[in-house]
Amino acid sequence: MGDVVAKLADADTLAQSFPERLLGIFISPAGTLADVARKPGFVAPLIALVLGTIAVTEAVLWKIGPERIMRMTFEQSRRASSMSPEQMDQAVRQGAPIGAIFMHIIGVVGAPIALLIVAGLGLLIVNLIFGAQAKFKTVFSLICYAKLVSLLGSLMAVAVIVFGDPDHVNAQNPVPANVGFFVNPLAVSKPIYTLASFADIFTLWFLILAAIGLAEGGGRRTQGQAFVDLPGLRGFLGDLDFGNGWSVHARVIRLQREWAVAPGEKDKANS
Repeated sequence: MGDVVAKLADADTLAQSFPERLLGIFISPAGTLADVARKPGFVAPLIALVLGTIAVTEAVLWKIGPERIMRMTFEQSRRASSMSPEQMDQAVRQGAPIGAIFMHIIGVVGAPIALLIVAGLGLLIVNLIFGAQAKFKTVFSLICYAKLVSLLGSLMAVAVIVFGDPDHVNAQNPVPANVGFFVNPLAVSKPIYTLASFADIFTLWFLILAAIGLAEGGGRRTQGQAFVDLPGLRGFLGDLDFGNGWSVHARVIRLQREWAVAPGEKDKANS
């Protein structure tokens, strides 16, 4: 009887507005996520995250430019030593327009796709592993609101990019949120730089909030248990983190580095 009365009381309680939830995710995350679990909604936070990603992407393309980004990509690739200056210039001219288009597209669709996948994983953890009966809308809403902390990182990234020296801004890691920010990627090996850039503050912050949100969304059965899967979820997000604004162009740059082929090398390989 008491549970029924509590549910009826929750149904009559007005949900917080988006500005209240946005502020609450920073100052009172547990209460905010409980409110989201009670009355889910994902449109407003998803739009905010997409706008944050677009802001960072456009700042990078405007201040640093696709040509400079592409040149940095080739310089950090293993093929840089085998490329002549003429080959480097030709590769930059050919790759810059494609890279810019790719960054524009990923800037719009990257965050929604990544968050949908993460929410699906969260739903799997909550329902199949912990035996809850959460709905996808609830879990997706909780993941979107937990990810709002990355907006702070996006604002920092835009400030660093806009007011910094474009020749010294690392487009792949512009925010001082991990050790990799303070490391010159050209001075250390790729594995060391990747390890230094692996765990950033905003991703760990998001994971903690996501665990709290999943516990709220799953009910009492998942209270305190969602944190068990944090290491595995962090590993999964290591390769799927388009929710952070600066991660979008970082992933694109890494893909470009893997695909970077000096002009003429394909012909040599085919001959």
